Amino acid sequence: MKKNLPLLLTFYSILFIGCSNNHDDVTETDKEIPAIYSKIYGAKSITSDGTYLTIKTTGLPDHKSIYYATSNSLYENFSGSTFGGNTFNKNPNSISKQTFTFKIPLDPKVASAHAATPLGPIGVALNGVPFFNQYAGPNQPLTNEVTSFDQYWGHPQQTGQYHYHVEPLYLTTVKTSKSALLGFLLDGFPVYGPEENGALVTTASLDAYHGHTSATADYPNGIYHYHITNTDPYINGSGFYGTAGTVSQ
Repeated sequence: MKKNLPLLLTFYSILFIGCSNNHDDVTETDKEIPAIYSKIYGAKSITSDGTYLTIKTTGLPDHKSIYYATSNSLYENFSGSTFGGNTFNKNPNSISKQTFTFKIPLDPKVASAHAATPLGPIGVALNGVPFFNQYAGPNQPLTNEVTSFDQYWGHPQQTGQYHYHVEPLYLTTVKTSKSALLGFLLDGFPVYGPEENGALVTTASLDAYHGHTSATADYPNGIYHYHITNTDPYINGSGFYGTAGTVSQ
């Protein structure tokens, strides 16, 4: 898989600048950080030991949400329709700052045994917000939970962890596009939006893990990558395609 990654660039000093008031500016000195990871603009720091990349984030969305405190500049009231045309129903939780450390393989490889994704963070979006899998709880579909997705299709759980189970609408409609890179799962493989080559990606066109191998704008030689779709399983299917790293708080 290493041949599919862009040429590694050695950075003596890498400056990551958060794009909202909720992210601190951080200067990080390290080596062998693939240039593609500079797209994770929500990272407080990104470092490498040559085997794994360590990405630290606060998990705070850089867009407005009804789940922020009313005193926060990013608070915005919301009502009406949310994901899937469902009528929005706010959950009782509020967004709070986290201390996520995502450790993902620098050179992702297909796993010999595909581990199931856990509940909780399974990857990181470009704005530092975690991706969650397709379940509201152990083997519980998102059927009822989707009604609590805010105007950008995310929501916080009980401890204040804001996250996306489905398309991160702010990224696909404001920051990037529906065909762009949106983040990475814990196995190091990239996550792309619901369109490719000008067409909508369907779950039927993807494998059991909700991805496929092809060239992308970021990986012109081709790489395995996941696609977010608007139907279950949304981001990931029957487990990680590659060997997953870890996430801690």
